[in-house]
Amino acid sequence: MGEPATTAVLLAAGAGTRLGRGPKAFLPFHGRPLVEHQIRVLLAGGCRDVLVVLGAGSTRILAEADLAGASPVLNPDWQHGMGTSYRQGMAAAVQLRPSAVLVALVDQPGLTAAAVSRLRSSWRSGRINAAGYRDGDGRLRRGHPVLFDRSLAVRSLESGVTGGQDTGARAFLASHPELVDVTDCSDLADGRDVDTKADLVLLD
Repeated sequence: MGEPATTAVLLAAGAGTRLGRGPKAFLPFHGRPLVEHQIRVLLAGGCRDVLVVLGAGSTRILAEADLAGASPVLNPDWQHGMGTSYRQGMAAAVQLRPSAVLVALVDQPGLTAAAVSRLRSSWRSGRINAAGYRDGDGRLRRGHPVLFDRSLAVRSLESGVTGGQDTGARAFLASHPELVDVTDCSDLADGRDVDTKADLVLLD
């Protein structure tokens, strides 16, 4: 049915405690904060709007990072988990009345505009389309980004996603597998997160 008018929600509020390098949004990537790269990728992939959910280190990020083309959404409850950032970002996104909302993570430097575009072009109205990546055994596993029909984005908010009970929309997706399509993006992107010091090679 063609590519939907898409608002992206970039979850970038975490403190990066496990990594020990400060907020992941400000991790250096090719000489600039990682959040800048992710914004460019989402816009190049065809997203109409990009909402960046900030929490830890937000004052510094707003002062020193170039967020051109994006709008910041501040999450005062970021310490209570990713679910709080999901709710803040998704609530702001549905107000813009896009056809679909794409949820992306700031700590996936291997995301590409081509993967974002593939998700959008293969999306179906009334569905959720998640990026999938092959594991070492060739099995396709669901990852991020995840593209929600606006009506399902609203439903996910109404389902009571919270930081203490859920990281993002995992519980909603798990309880509605019949609504979720998985699009193989293994040839276009690296779905790995920068979670530990061993993952810092992803920033090279």
